[in-house]
Amino acid sequence: MTDTSSRDTKNRPLVAVTGLGIVTSLGQGQADNWAALTVGRSGIHAIRRFPTEGLRTRIAGTVDFLDTDPLVAPLLSQRFAEEAAEEAIAQAGIGGRGRFPGALFIAVPPVEMEWPQRQAMAEASGQNGAVTYTDLQRAAASRRFDAWHDLFIFGTVADHIADRFGTQGSPISLSTACSSGATAIQLGVEAIRRGEVEAALCIGTDGSVNPESLIRFSLLSALSTQNDPPEGASKPFSKNRDGFVMGEGAGALVLENAESARARGATILGYVLGCGEKGDGFHRTRSSPDGAPGIAAIRAALDDAGVTPDAIDTINAHGTSTPENDKMEAMGCAAVFGERIGRLPISSNKSMIGHTLTAAGAIEAVISLLTIAHGRIPPNINYAVPDPTLALDVVATARDARVSRVLSNSFGFGGQNTCLVLGDEPA
Repeated sequence: MTDTSSRDTKNRPLVAVTGLGIVTSLGQGQADNWAALTVGRSGIHAIRRFPTEGLRTRIAGTVDFLDTDPLVAPLLSQRFAEEAAEEAIAQAGIGGRGRFPGALFIAVPPVEMEWPQRQAMAEASGQNGAVTYTDLQRAAASRRFDAWHDLFIFGTVADHIADRFGTQGSPISLSTACSSGATAIQLGVEAIRRGEVEAALCIGTDGSVNPESLIRFSLLSALSTQNDPPEGASKPFSKNRDGFVMGEGAGALVLENAESARARGATILGYVLGCGEKGDGFHRTRSSPDGAPGIAAIRAALDDAGVTPDAIDTINAHGTSTPENDKMEAMGCAAVFGERIGRLPISSNKSMIGHTLTAAGAIEAVISLLTIAHGRIPPNINYAVPDPTLALDVVATARDARVSRVLSNSFGFGGQNTCLVLGDEPA
C-alpha cells in the first residue's frame, strides 16, 4: 500500500482499513480461518448445543470453542463481537487503554427471549394450566428476572462493546437481515466520508443458532436437510443445492480516514472503495423475479467506487446455497458483468462456514480483504454437480490470482441488499 492519495474519485475522504478480526466455526482469528478456508475445510457439523431429535435439519456452523452461560443469542453475539473487535483493534494499533477514537456501528441479530427463559417465566407465574400473556408480564415484573431484562434488550450488545473498547458517541445497532454486516461497514464509511469521525469500528456478529431460529427457518423451507455428511450440505451454485446451513461468528473492521491513518503511521490493509444498497418490498423472504434490486445494488457499489465492472477481479458471492438465491444472484451478476461473468471467478464462503446471517457481510468483507492480501481465492466447496443454467466461473478449489478489487455481495430477506467494493489501492 504505497499510494498516498487521501481523496477518492468523488473527492471524499478515502476510507482505509487498518484492522481485521474474525471468528467463525473454522476458528478464532485471521490465521486459523485463512488456513482452513484456503484448504477447503468445512466448519459445519452436527449440532451439539441442544437436542435435534425429530428436526429436519440437525447441522450448523456453530462456534463451540467460545461457549457462554447461558447459551443465548445476545451473549454469544457479544462474545464473538468482543473477540473479533479485540483482534481488529490490536492489528490497527489504535484505541489504547480502552479508548477507541471513533464510533461503533454493529450489526446484531433481532433479540427476543428464547424458549428456556420463556418456560422459566411461565413456571414462575404459578399457573399450572394455560399461561396467559398477563401471567408472563406478572412474572417478568418480579426482580427475579431483572438480569434477563438487560440481556434481551436490542442494544445491549452494542452497549457492552462500546463500554469495553471505549468507542465515542452513541453506539449504533442495526439489523437489516442478511445484509446487516455489510450495512454496518457502509455506515462507518459514510460517517468518515462526511467528516463526522476519523475512525469507525464496524462489526457484524450473530450467535443465533438455537432451536427456535432453526425451526423458524426450517418452516420457511430455507434450510438444507442434507444432514449426512454435514460438511457436504452447503453447496452454493450446485445443481443439487437445497437450502442454506445456519452458521455463526463475527467479523470486525477498523476503518479510518486514510490521511489520518497515514499520519499516525498505520499499516493500511486495503480500502472500502464503494458501497451500494437497494431495498425492495417484493416479499418478506423471496427476491424480486426480475433481479432488479440486486442488480441496482451492485451497480450502485461500482458507481460509488468510481470503477467499471471490468475493474473487479473476483466476486465474494452471497451464495447461500438456496435454489432461488443462487439463481437470482447469478442472473444479477450476469446483467452487470455481461459475458465476462463466465470468466470472472466467483466463490461463496458460506460453503464452508454456513450462513452467518447478521454477521455474514462483515465476515465476508474480512475474507475479501484477506483474499486481496494473499492473492488466493478461497474455494466454493461441494461444487461437484454444476448447475448448467448458471454460467459462472465457480472457484471449486482454491485459486492463486492477482486480486486488486473484490465485489462482496450481501442480499437479505425483505429485499435488503448491500454490496461493497474492496480494494488494495484507490480507484
